[in-house]
Amino acid sequence: MSQKPTDKQLKPRLNQFDHKDFERMETILAALKTGLALINADMTIEWVNAETLKILPWDELVGKVCYEAAAKREEPCEGCGALKAFADGQVHETEQHSPVDGKWHHIVTVPIKDETGAVVQVLESVTDITAFKQAVEARDLALKELEALKNRLQEENIYLKDEIRDARLFSDIVGTSNALLYVLARVKHVAKTDATVLVLGETGVGKELVSRAIHASSKRSERPFIKVNCAALPKELIESELFGHERGAFTGAFQQRKGRFELADGGTLFLDEISEIPLETQAKFLRVLEDGKFERVGGSRTLTADVRLIAATNQDLKKKIAGGLFRPDLYYRLNVYPISVPPLRKRPEDIPLLVEHFIPRIASQIGKQIDQVPVQMMEQLKAYDWPGNVRELKNVLERAIITASNSVLPLQNLIAPATKSRPENADATESLSTLDDMERRHILTVLKKTDWRISGPDGAAKILGLNPSTLQSRLKKLNIRRP
Repeated sequence: MSQKPTDKQLKPRLNQFDHKDFERMETILAALKTGLALINADMTIEWVNAETLKILPWDELVGKVCYEAAAKREEPCEGCGALKAFADGQVHETEQHSPVDGKWHHIVTVPIKDETGAVVQVLESVTDITAFKQAVEARDLALKELEALKNRLQEENIYLKDEIRDARLFSDIVGTSNALLYVLARVKHVAKTDATVLVLGETGVGKELVSRAIHASSKRSERPFIKVNCAALPKELIESELFGHERGAFTGAFQQRKGRFELADGGTLFLDEISEIPLETQAKFLRVLEDGKFERVGGSRTLTADVRLIAATNQDLKKKIAGGLFRPDLYYRLNVYPISVPPLRKRPEDIPLLVEHFIPRIASQIGKQIDQVPVQMMEQLKAYDWPGNVRELKNVLERAIITASNSVLPLQNLIAPATKSRPENADATESLSTLDDMERRHILTVLKKTDWRISGPDGAAKILGLNPSTLQSRLKKLNIRRP
């Protein structure tokens, strides 16, 4: 019976391995795609296997300093496992990124000791982990994109909540078209301030509703909203209506009367058809805009009023100025924050919502019930040009409900044949540019000033008062791309 080998006989001594031992080890490790290198205490390479030559494809590695051969460095790599193993005699693991080929390697350094326990050499195994690192980077990038998407969804959720709140706030303004939502966004922005607003748009588009929405959203909402239709007032009475008059100021002035500016003190004064104010009154009106001071007709005492002014017109004021009918200095005072309300023909997708909004209210007033609108009738409404805009639509629906003999809305012969031609009496504001063109120019101007920065405290979204995700959607819709 043979004797059992002793532990001493079984325990190999790495420092006594010959090249045949390493060749056998290399054969075993070749399948693992692992490079091996034996490094001396002076950091020179004593031996490498074939896999190492694939990792570091130099003509000759043996005899070279390891960090020069591996990384073309003049000093050891940061966190070098070989130096640590020589210093403490422990096994070390590190990951290194090669500046030579851009690959990542996992390096295990094993100290080889002599009989006294001193480290005389180290054996390093090098495994290419580039694919693993790329997978980790891809995962981290995916997680960042997922987090960004999550944040974007949260922002859009907040934005949608704001839209719902705004829809409730602007309950009399019906529609979900982009053109109308843009108007409501501008309303929300300017309502927080006391800036003078000039509302532009054709007859019947809802300029007064927009003005009331500005007032309702402002800090002046608890104070009066005073409306003046400048076109409905005779020239000789408009100054009295605006600034008031003293008793005996003119024939029929039997008592003192406050003007609309005084009545609107602390609130909002809405001047509809501002283009109809006579030139002689415009100068006095300009003074009120500049310093808030005025005198009643026939009076000498200077009065003041804290008034937020909103003016509206369906005329092209620049043409009025060119014709000598409107003061340019007054125009510049009024045109602080213009809002253009789109005509109904520019937002046909809102027509079904408007029909649904008007029919129950009109039918209830007349004492009828309408619960059906034929599809072909709705298409006819959407195809019509609506020169009178929302006001004309409401009148057409009222006539239809009056003539209805049952619960179905009849529209035959109530509107002219469908046409897409521009009506002859379309307002001059329409000829300036479309709402999309105006929005596109404005967004481009802001983007250029911010060097196309979207988010952040100095980004375009912050300046425009939009969520970054909302601005990105607008850029896509308007086909705005960075050159």
